[in-house]
Amino acid sequence: MPQQVAGVCETLEESGDIERLGRFLWSLPVAPAACEVLNKNESVLRARGIVAFHTGNFRDLYHILENHKFNKESHAKLQALWLEAHYQEAEKLRGRPLGPVDKYRVRKKFPLPRTIWDGEQKTHCFKERTRHLLREWYLQDPYPNPSKKRACPSDRTYSTQVGNWFKNRRQRDRAAAAKNRLQQQVLSQGSVRSLTEEESTVDRLGAACSPEASLSSKAADPAISITSSDSECDI
Repeated sequence: MPQQVAGVCETLEESGDIERLGRFLWSLPVAPAACEVLNKNESVLRARGIVAFHTGNFRDLYHILENHKFNKESHAKLQALWLEAHYQEAEKLRGRPLGPVDKYRVRKKFPLPRTIWDGEQKTHCFKERTRHLLREWYLQDPYPNPSKKRACPSDRTYSTQVGNWFKNRRQRDRAAAAKNRLQQQVLSQGSVRSLTEEESTVDRLGAACSPEASLSSKAADPAISITSSDSECDI
């Protein structure tokens, strides 16, 4: 009986007929013994979670996902349901669509439960071990050919995703190199300007302290005194 029910749930789930899947789940027996057996079946629980999501019953969805340890094969789909449900709730509260930063904050506030997550951190679409491998490949060849991209061993890696990763990494490296060059130019120009100002200051001080400048100053003072004396005599 449980295996037959699970088979029907899997078939309806694959067909995408959520309405029919929901009707089938409602038709299942409600006897305690039967419910206890079905509530331990992953296919039935996954189907209930999918129906709960599509009917907007997010509380039931969260309860199902948080209270049953699902196999790794179900993680991707259930993680998508978990995140999308929280996104929709946040959009309803805020009254507007969520941007990338909003979604990031929602993911931080409502992390994936360990029942649908293997505990390994993901950045964008790759797990950390895959990103480490990609970084090693990038150091060897920043421009891999399509065959190398497809050869990257990962459980959720595709050639397009790998190509995008390499493209983004090259852009970041070029931007960082340009920023470093600009900083070096600014520092170099600042050093030249500072040296020029110091040389100018030294030149002015040297000119003021020279013998010619002293004689010129002394020669100017008597002229002023004589003029003043003459002026007094005239009066």
